[in-house]
Amino acid sequence: MSKDAILKIEGKDYNMPIVTGSEGEKGIDIAKLRADTGHITLDPGFGNTGSSESKITFIDGDKGILRYRGYDIEDLAANSRFVEVAYLLIWGELPSQSQLTKFSDMLTDNALIHENLKNHFEGFPWNAHPMAMLSAMINALSCYHPELVDPDNRKEELKVAARLMSKIRTIAAFSYKMSLGEPFTYPDPHRRYVANLLHMMFSVPHQKYEQQPEIAKALDKILMLHADHEQNCSTSTVRIVASAGSNLFSSLSAGVCALWGNLHGGANMGVISMLQKIHEGGLDIKKCIEMAKDRESDFRLMGFGHRVYKNFDPRATILRAHADKVLGILDINDPLLNIARRLEEAALKDSFFIDRKLYPNVDFYSGLIMRAVGIPTDMFTVLFAIGRLPGWIAHWREVNEDPNGRISRPRQIYTGEPQRKYVPIDKR
Repeated sequence: MSKDAILKIEGKDYNMPIVTGSEGEKGIDIAKLRADTGHITLDPGFGNTGSSESKITFIDGDKGILRYRGYDIEDLAANSRFVEVAYLLIWGELPSQSQLTKFSDMLTDNALIHENLKNHFEGFPWNAHPMAMLSAMINALSCYHPELVDPDNRKEELKVAARLMSKIRTIAAFSYKMSLGEPFTYPDPHRRYVANLLHMMFSVPHQKYEQQPEIAKALDKILMLHADHEQNCSTSTVRIVASAGSNLFSSLSAGVCALWGNLHGGANMGVISMLQKIHEGGLDIKKCIEMAKDRESDFRLMGFGHRVYKNFDPRATILRAHADKVLGILDINDPLLNIARRLEEAALKDSFFIDRKLYPNVDFYSGLIMRAVGIPTDMFTVLFAIGRLPGWIAHWREVNEDPNGRISRPRQIYTGEPQRKYVPIDKR
């Protein structure tokens, strides 16, 4: 049996190699298509186009499978913490105890940002979006660590990864504090990664924030479950920028900008916005479910279904249990959270959603947990970026270590005016 696909163009056959991945995925290698045939493929949104081969993450949306470096997300969520999974994604293997200790110590030691860098925050208006500040500050951070900017400096990769993972927390927390007009809270070296983030966000000079272990554990799982998700928009952006030989700081800054989009990282904000509209409009849950089924209605049930997963989102299954624990511990009487739980219950019993496998996704539960903890909506995507950072770093490394790598340069089909004769201005 031939291992090639045969493409017929204008009566001529062209053989295209079939590439098979380690999990049985198949793709047609069209790298020489334009050179051999003079044609290109047209795939708006790149939904059918593989931009690279990667060893980082595997997804089977039909079966609800998500694996980091070959490990099922369920096993990692049950047995690991975010920092350990970050190490796995970036360097390809789960760390030994000594490796994990060293990496954790580096995160602790690098939590502070340069005091002069704090002055950059004063250049933003108090109501600036934290994602705008995060992107700008990651770029500014490179100015204070010029020794880490060289993309070919392999010896410093552990250091630069630790510094970025650690300092992004501090930048995020400082952005939040600025929006409130509160003084910055410095990192506490005695707290773990997520607990330190909560401390910097919610502590004030006269009172330190002490969260319950289940709260920190739930947020740790949110970061872990968002750590990578194959070739999504922001990750592809990081890889494209990296392909130009750009350093890690600028590549990650570009990833933050892509993640900011409401069709990408802003999805969990959309869930809260939907719940607010239901609450403010006094809409009945049963009515909302019926409107969601009606194609003529402009009502959309946000947080249900997923472009990739045609089954239950495995991340949502994990977060649902943590959402139940967090809401139970905090015992919050929040009308939006009450609406969300009633929507979930109604949808999971409705054959319309069951038959179409429109289950609550990770954005539905992550939004509920973060709202319950007290994280404002504008900070949701910032938390997403903190979680996604290890995946971005891993992909940046993969691009830079590829000996056959090329700068990304998509083609297009031109649909504008054909050649026209220039008309002098006095004759137009």
